[in-house]
Amino acid sequence: STLDGTLFPYTTLFRSTEQPMRLSCLLPFCLAIVATSHAADYPCRWVYVSRGLHKDQDVEDIRGIVNTAAQHGLNGMVLAAGLDRLDRQPARYLERLERVKQLCADRHIEIIPIVFSAGYGGSVLAYDRNLAEGLLVQDAPFLVRGAEARLQRDSTVTVVNGGFEDHVGDRASGCRFHDRPGKVSFVDTTVAKEGQASLRFENFGQYPHGHGRVMFEVPVRPHRSYRVTGWVKTERLQSADRFQVQVLAGERSLAPVRVPVEPTADWRQFTIGFNSLGFEQVRVYAGVWGGRDGRFWLDDLRIEEVALVNILRRPGTPLLVRDAESDAKYEEGRDFATVTDPQLNFRFDHDGPPIRLLPGGRLQDGQKLRVSFFHGMAIHDGQVTVCMSEPKLYEIWQRQTELIQQHLAPRRWLLSMDEIRAGGSCEACRSRQIGMAEILGDCLKSQYQMIRRVNPQAEVFVWSDMLDPNHNARDNYYLVEGDYTGSWKYVPKDLRIVCWYFEKRRESLAHFSGLGFQTLAGAYYDGDTLDNPKCWLESLDKTPGALGIMYTTWQNKYALLAPFGGLVSRNSPQ
Repeated sequence: STLDGTLFPYTTLFRSTEQPMRLSCLLPFCLAIVATSHAADYPCRWVYVSRGLHKDQDVEDIRGIVNTAAQHGLNGMVLAAGLDRLDRQPARYLERLERVKQLCADRHIEIIPIVFSAGYGGSVLAYDRNLAEGLLVQDAPFLVRGAEARLQRDSTVTVVNGGFEDHVGDRASGCRFHDRPGKVSFVDTTVAKEGQASLRFENFGQYPHGHGRVMFEVPVRPHRSYRVTGWVKTERLQSADRFQVQVLAGERSLAPVRVPVEPTADWRQFTIGFNSLGFEQVRVYAGVWGGRDGRFWLDDLRIEEVALVNILRRPGTPLLVRDAESDAKYEEGRDFATVTDPQLNFRFDHDGPPIRLLPGGRLQDGQKLRVSFFHGMAIHDGQVTVCMSEPKLYEIWQRQTELIQQHLAPRRWLLSMDEIRAGGSCEACRSRQIGMAEILGDCLKSQYQMIRRVNPQAEVFVWSDMLDPNHNARDNYYLVEGDYTGSWKYVPKDLRIVCWYFEKRRESLAHFSGLGFQTLAGAYYDGDTLDNPKCWLESLDKTPGALGIMYTTWQNKYALLAPFGGLVSRNSPQ
């Protein structure tokens, strides 16, 4: 697929190349595998369990899963339970954790904690939201008026005819294209949110790809932040989850976020934001990709520059305020008050704070300024990456490592270092003068060393994708400034790799095995059959250094756990 025209990258919409194949029953070659045994009896036969331990029912849920696992030959449970913020957990949580520990011990099920995510930084951000990775805004124009300075927006940055008022028949002017005017897209002069017209889409399911979209090309300034807004109305839209608002530039998606809509709903406003990175023009899309039926209307699409929204304040994200003409620099605390965004929610649904002048400072009314800073940004449904170069991150992880050892003393650990979709852009990263592959490698090495300090015999596992050239160890990855290619060169050689990209399992296993790494398969992923793990086992049996396989569910589906045990263990009852 291309990023333009009639096709759209499903990696942007659905992350199909980043998720395991969940419909493996569609692969005929897998269906041919019917054996219930295989060449090896692997030492690691695990099940993945995610529970918050916020209520007693969580413990009972785990008890049932552990009992089934033990009865059918499994011997380990990867536990996702907020274990990397133990010093913030209440006493009742720790009591429940102790009960889980005991019931696992009684059934001879090893607990493997999954911890320390940089890509999904929620645990770390609970300590300090400023640890998010920062995107640079450079030389945003501000003007001093009275006791404060505010952004002076560039009037040339606009969605031309975003209200679809100017049109000839069903062709709206100003946009680069909208799909099949008069067949899929129609200028509607009877339904509108603002003005006298909107753009209606229907019949898209009757055509290949199911596209119903409009696209505008918009000039922007490099390294600035922008907000896109608009209105959407839906009527029996199938599938509503295919509705997207996207901002593309070159081969990059600058706003990989989800815009949820209901199948039928009156007008509602959507808001997304993006950083222009180094680009001078972007393509703003709105509509459906792969839609089936129903219809929707778009109206009043707008774009505006914003500043200081989600500004980050940490050593690696400095704020620079200087005179637009003389380049004189002004000091926070002397010339202007401390600048923070009190909302800092990583969304663009609010305005940034003004720069407030201090009495006796050097800033004057009418003065033009250039302001540079770094801001955080959420993608998809709220995923925020943290900065792998900020020292405070490792202080937090070190404390949690010691507490995990104190409470669980695990023999094996799993690092939750997958899908790290930002990095290399803040000053903390840039000042190191090394690439993203090495920054990631150093982060993994530091996590590994923390664990080995509290338990020199510990075995450390990690998700595969950020170390796999067949997966996410590559260039042009989301909002990352830099290239992850070669990241596998910078990690400890006895790190164990949990491979999970089903479609590339052979290539991934061969890649890591060829480098001397031991591997484990993250299998299943909520299908309706066991064809997925059967295919994994076929590949594992041909892989030197393969350690085992895990029943991995994101949807808490354990109906196939017992037959999974029968598949992977010779000691399971048939």
